[in-house]
Amino acid sequence: MKAIADGREWIDEYVARKGRELGGVAQALRRLMKNTVPDTKETVNPWKMPTFESNGPMCYFSVAKSHITFGFLRGTSLPDPAKLLEGTGKSLRHVKLRSMDDLGKPALKKLIQAAARLNKKEPMEDMKPKKK
Repeated sequence: MKAIADGREWIDEYVARKGRELGGVAQALRRLMKNTVPDTKETVNPWKMPTFESNGPMCYFSVAKSHITFGFLRGTSLPDPAKLLEGTGKSLRHVKLRSMDDLGKPALKKLIQAAARLNKKEPMEDMKPKKK
């Protein structure tokens, strides 16, 4: 598996293929990331997940039938007073986005900003699949 450094075109196709119901939400999420963290790059990680990078991998998303999983790679290190983050992994946490209204929550923008600050302070290394 190999990452795709400039994933914009691949992500466009992914959203079109997967996002009949939630395509608009996925595209709005991409705009929110770019507006909130202007130096964000869209890549595709080795597991074929659309990924947002700023000083290394920061967030990812995947489109499901009824929601978009918007994940934070270092979610356990982020302040979350609004309790948006879900999950039980060692460091990953995610927010389920079901509508455009979910994207307008100020707490979501604060999570994105906190993730960018953390990556600026302590850049995350590239993600690589574990060797078997």
